[in-house]
Amino acid sequence: QVQLVESGGGLVQTGGSLRLSCSAAGLTFSSTVMGWFRQAPGKGREFVATISWRGTRTLHADSVKGRFTISRDNAKNTVYLQMTRLEPEDTAMYYCAADVNSVSGAYSREAVRYDYWGQGTRVTVSS
Repeated sequence: QVQLVESGGGLVQTGGSLRLSCSAAGLTFSSTVMGWFRQAPGKGREFVATISWRGTRTLHADSVKGRFTISRDNAKNTVYLQMTRLEPEDTAMYYCAADVNSVSGAYSREAVRYDYWGQGTRVTVSS
């Protein structure tokens, strides 16, 4: 049974930082592409970042590039999202997702490619 558990969300002021964590169980983490997505109130789910199996390749959405960084620790079965210079527009529920069927570790920004999702952690940025 695959489980993804996010943590690290909270309330922060504009310009502040947070680090989200996602702990995975029930899958072969070192051969699983991981991603972060977010959903703001009243909006659809939006791609944030994704990372390859070994963490050597990453892709970030333009809206967060230079402010957010995805990383992973395969020894801990955990993927992270370091968020800096947070803005009110970053307010959302943040979800981690796992693509267990990736061929050769290719990653994707498409939510439909991901097989498992966590319950989410809420991030609120006050102005």
